[in-house]
Amino acid sequence: MNEPRPAKSEQTRTLILETAMRLFQERGYDKTTMRAIAKEAGVSVGNAYYYFASKEHLIQGFYDRIATEHRMAVRPVLDRETDLEARIAGVLRAWLDVSEPYHEFAAQFFKNAADPDSPLSPFSSESEPAREAAISVHREVLAGSRSKVPAELADILPQLLWLSQMGLVLYWVFDRSPGHERSRRLAERGARLTTRGVSLARFRVLRPLVHEVHELFTDFLPGMAQTVAARKRP
Repeated sequence: MNEPRPAKSEQTRTLILETAMRLFQERGYDKTTMRAIAKEAGVSVGNAYYYFASKEHLIQGFYDRIATEHRMAVRPVLDRETDLEARIAGVLRAWLDVSEPYHEFAAQFFKNAADPDSPLSPFSSESEPAREAAISVHREVLAGSRSKVPAELADILPQLLWLSQMGLVLYWVFDRSPGHERSRRLAERGARLTTRGVSLARFRVLRPLVHEVHELFTDFLPGMAQTVAARKRP
C-alpha cells in the first residue's frame, strides 16, 4: 500500500524550511532575508510569512525538526538497552549524528542563540516545545533503565540530563576535531560521569544537593522556570 502523501501545505512549509536552512548555511543567518528565502523557494513573500512569521520562527522549525529526528534515532538504543550509561551515551551519540549536517550552520547562528533575550536561545519561551521534547527523551532514558531513580527526583533529573546535553552542544558547536571526534569522546565520558551522579543521588543524604543544583539552574538560566512551570501544569 502506498503511504499517503503529505498535504500541499505541509510540502510548502517543508520547502520553505529546507530552503532557509540551505541559505543560512551558504550566506549566514544575518545576511539571509525572508524575501530571499521566498524567492529561492519559489513562493511569495506573503506565503513565506504565512508559514513562518519571522526568521526566528524558521529556527524554531529547525529545532522542532532536530527534536523529531532525534526521537526517531534514539529508539533502537532505548528499546534495546537497560543499562543507564549505555542509554545516556546512546542518546548523546544520536544527537551528534542527526545534528552533524548542520554543524557549520549552528556555528554561524550561535552568536544569536547565545543571547539569553533572543527567541533563538534554547532557554527562551519560544523554544519551550523543542526543549520539552528533548527533556522527555531523558525522562524516558531514566524510566527504562534498570537503575532506580528516587521518586522525588523523577522530574528534576531529566532536566539536569538535558542541561548536560546542552553543555555537549556548546562544545560541539566549536569543535573542529576530525569528525568531531572530541565531542563524541566527551559524550562517552559525560555519560559515565552522569551515571555515577545518578547512582549517588539514590542516597537520601545527597538528594538535597541535587535539589540545590536544580534550583540554581532554575533561578539563573532563562527559560528553566517556564519549563518547571510547564511540567506542573495538568
